[in-house]
Amino acid sequence: MGEKFKFAIDRGGTFTDVFAICPSGKVRVLKLLSVDESYVDAPREAIRRIISEETGITIGVGESIDTKQIEWIRMGTTVATNALLERRGEPIALVINRGFRDLLYIGNQTRPDIFDVEIRSPELLYSEVIEVDCRVITKQDSSTLTIPGEVVTGTTREEFIIQEDINIDTLKQNLIEVFNKGIRSLAVVLLHSYSMTQHEEVIGRLAEDIGFTNISLSSHVMPMIRIVPRGHTACADAYLTPCIKEYIKGFAAGFSDLNQSNILFMQSDGGLTPMGGFTGCRAILSGP
Repeated sequence: MGEKFKFAIDRGGTFTDVFAICPSGKVRVLKLLSVDESYVDAPREAIRRIISEETGITIGVGESIDTKQIEWIRMGTTVATNALLERRGEPIALVINRGFRDLLYIGNQTRPDIFDVEIRSPELLYSEVIEVDCRVITKQDSSTLTIPGEVVTGTTREEFIIQEDINIDTLKQNLIEVFNKGIRSLAVVLLHSYSMTQHEEVIGRLAEDIGFTNISLSSHVMPMIRIVPRGHTACADAYLTPCIKEYIKGFAAGFSDLNQSNILFMQSDGGLTPMGGFTGCRAILSGP
């Protein structure tokens, strides 16, 4: 028998289902509309109702809930899923090597019917593209070509040649132009950044100084060798993470002190993560 309330919540697009274990050991189940004019947030409202009814202490709608009575909260949500399906994510810009602006549009041969002559390409998530003047290539000992540039070792112990470094002044000007258009979220995708992370990190710091509020570096989001799926994942993260952060901020605002040890969100892989680690690309299958 526990001493505090425990909540398991599935926050869907239409309904929110709550399973609660009370301090007495009693089990409560509650189903609410996820969106209703009578309350701000369905999971928060369900928690308020159950604690009020079980303790006899009146907690008004909109009042802060004391987290001292809560042992833990586990939540899955379709906030990111619905934002992606309905295209209600954050406007984003793609930052990629010069000459590769159409890479994610071209994609690869992955499609349901490889012999279909009428191919429908998925809608792109980004609205602006910034091409970066930098080029990194893999160092091949068997190559007979002499390629000038600095030789560096990546995180995977592979060797790369920096044939062309980033032009900071040009990049800064391009970032400012996009920022002035109202875009605040970036997806940064560079060739070989799964191992050679430095250039993406330089871009990330520069963008942060300019004022971008969300910067998804593919080398951090999904450090995999293939740039096309890595790029799509980074774009999804940049597109959805602001939506997730906005929802978490609103949810946490209804509690006195909802620290990261009290609540964990379910990720697409079924694992749990604290609020700070719950990002867009890992939330797409959180609810379903």
